[in-house]
Parts: sequence; C-alpha cells; structure tokens
Amino acid sequence: MQFRFETTTITVNIPDRATLLAAVGQRFASRDGFALATINLDHLVKLRASPAFRTIYVTQDFVVADGNPIVWLSYLARRPVELVPGSDMVVPLVQLAVQSGRRVALIGTTESALATAATALESQIPGLKIALTIAPPMGFDPQGPEAQAILARLASEDIGFCVLALPTGKQEALAALGRSFTPHTGFGNFGAGLDFLAGSQTRAPRWMRTLAMEWLWRALSNPRRMLPRYAACFAILPGQIIAALKLR
Repeated sequence: MQFRFETTTITVNIPDRATLLAAVGQRFASRDGFALATINLDHLVKLRASPAFRTIYVTQDFVVADGNPIVWLSYLARRPVELVPGSDMVVPLVQLAVQSGRRVALIGTTESALATAATALESQIPGLKIALTIAPPMGFDPQGPEAQAILARLASEDIGFCVLALPTGKQEALAALGRSFTPHTGFGNFGAGLDFLAGSQTRAPRWMRTLAMEWLWRALSNPRRMLPRYAACFAILPGQIIAALKLR
C-alpha cells in the first residue's frame, strides 16, 4: 500500500505481524539496525503538511498499518495489508530481542512511566533486564546535540532494540538519526505503547478495538487534545479514498 505526497511516496512494506517478526528477527540475528514506523491517519495529516516529516519517514526501514483506516484504504486500493498496532507489538518485539541476545532500552516522556513500563515488561518476559531508560528533557531536539548524546549512550551500552515512546515526529526523527549514529540498534516508534504498559494511559477495551472504535475511546478520554486531531484525520479521508481507488 502506498501514499503519495507531492514527490514523496510512503509505502506500507510490512503487510502483517508474521512478516514483521520475521524481518526484525533477521535484523537482530545479523546485528543490523532498523527503524520501524507505525502509520495511521494522524501521520498522513502530518505527512501532507510537513516536507520535513516526509523526509524523515522515507528513511524508516519498516512501515506497518497502525490504524483500521489504513487497512480499509489498502483494501480499496487492492493492495491489502493487515492491522499491526504498535502498542500490540511492544512485548513481542522485546521478547524477540531477548531471544536473540540483544539488549533493550526504553526512551519515553517521564522516568516514572519508563520505570513502571520496564517493571511490567520484565514481569512478562523471562530473562529480560532493561539495560537503559532515558526521558529526554522538555523541548528536546531529536536531531540535535542532546539526541546525539543519547544515541552515543545506546551505542556504548550495545543496545540492540530501543523502544521509542515520544510524540509523533520526534520519535521518527530520533530513529532516523539513529540509523546513522547507531547502525546496530533497532528502533520501534510506539507512541503511547509504553504508557499503556505503565498504566499512565488506559487502552480501549478489547471489544471496542474489535469494532474499530478505539478512536472513540481515545476521543472521549481526552477530548481537548484528541477531537481536533480526529477532525483533521476525517477531513483528509475523502481525498485518501479517491487516491486509493486510483491505485487499483
């Protein structure tokens, strides 16, 4: 499935969970790094508006569909992909890193949330010991000197997999920089994935996720922040539907 923005094309190149696990497993085995992006409608809004974000996004090695609208658009285009929510992949990918003998780091918004998430992961995954947790300061520039210092720490600690739980744009930018500075580290851009593990955010009940209604849960949980975001997402849907049909 492809999304085109002026001269830039973003491709969902990992169609399902099994393919993602196989691809990441190969990278872990060969000690090669990667950047994993989880595309959704909010990303499409930002990709339309920001050439800089598009430049960062095309450097991501793996792109999965992290929202039902992306999956529906792929079926309209007759280039189907499956839903692979980033939040659902944190535990399986960390577990795969442990099985491959790779060290794991967490980078997120607060040290307390990271500590709680680390404890939750270690309780679920035998043999896991989180090697490093980092909460960048407010105003953190994901491509500036502070980012380079963080990446130097990852390299010195021989981190094989780094879970990023930063705002959209910042995490992808840090992962893109990491592909140059720490070529042996894999980066997963999982947004709220660690917050769900830490309990600082509550995920929608499974029945709502099954009915593709998780967006409603999030909108009602934080309407001031989420309603404008979803309004922008719904606004681009007609154009994306037309573009998907043209891809047939």
